[in-house]
Amino acid sequence: MNKREIYYLLSPSLRRFVRRLYYLPIDLFEGITGKRDRITPPKGKIFIGSGDFLMQGERLLNILIQHGGLKPYHRVLDVGSGIGRLAIPLTKYLDSKGSYEGFDIVEAGIRWCNDKITPQYPNFNFLHIDLKNDLYNLRTNAEAKNFIFPYNENDFDLVFLFSVFTHMLPEDVDNYLNQIGRVLKEGGTCLATFFVLNNESGDFMAKNDSFRFNYDYGNYLLFDPKVKEANVAFRESYLEQLIEKNKLSIEQVHYGFWSGREKSDCIDFQDTLILKKQ
Repeated sequence: MNKREIYYLLSPSLRRFVRRLYYLPIDLFEGITGKRDRITPPKGKIFIGSGDFLMQGERLLNILIQHGGLKPYHRVLDVGSGIGRLAIPLTKYLDSKGSYEGFDIVEAGIRWCNDKITPQYPNFNFLHIDLKNDLYNLRTNAEAKNFIFPYNENDFDLVFLFSVFTHMLPEDVDNYLNQIGRVLKEGGTCLATFFVLNNESGDFMAKNDSFRFNYDYGNYLLFDPKVKEANVAFRESYLEQLIEKNKLSIEQVHYGFWSGREKSDCIDFQDTLILKKQ
């Protein structure tokens, strides 16, 4: 059993508690010495991604600019905003005409952002949406497949989802794509990451012992059936059908290195899709 599998055995709240405990000495030191600025969360409170939190945020911002067409004056929606990984660098990029909306199912992350970011940047707003997910939130029975985004039609220039669809099952993805199409402006862009399965990624994955989707459910595969939403991969043909069904078109595909592709040939670990509202 590897570390990832052991991690998935813990409940969402216990995972966050263990992380807080593990990083407590570092967080206390950084807090006392002032090595962490006011809007950067302590390491123990970060529950998404890996690596250097601030560097990852800057890297993702560059992806949005280079591949998503992000401009300083855009109105943007961050689906799965976490604890501000992208909001923090965006505070320095969006200008007075730009604005940011973010929502997440983990209340602690939204509370941090509302306490630390919004008071300094009033054009940044964060909402907690209480939805069930067996990786992040088991305190409700509300399902993502029924959730209506709390925003107006044709509201955003750019919607982005980093490592969100990789933790969602088909009906939830279908609904979110529908909602994204509703809230995007005409000609607006959605940048989203997935685990996309095709012949090439399947061949790479067969040689990759560290990250493999062994549980096949037809249109999608799971990394761990005990925690279904821990990691979800979609067959490319099925994903294309879902996207077209929801009146979005695929403009670009940048395959990631999760399956074993050369890292130097990829822009991210996950597969990045650039979608346009038709």
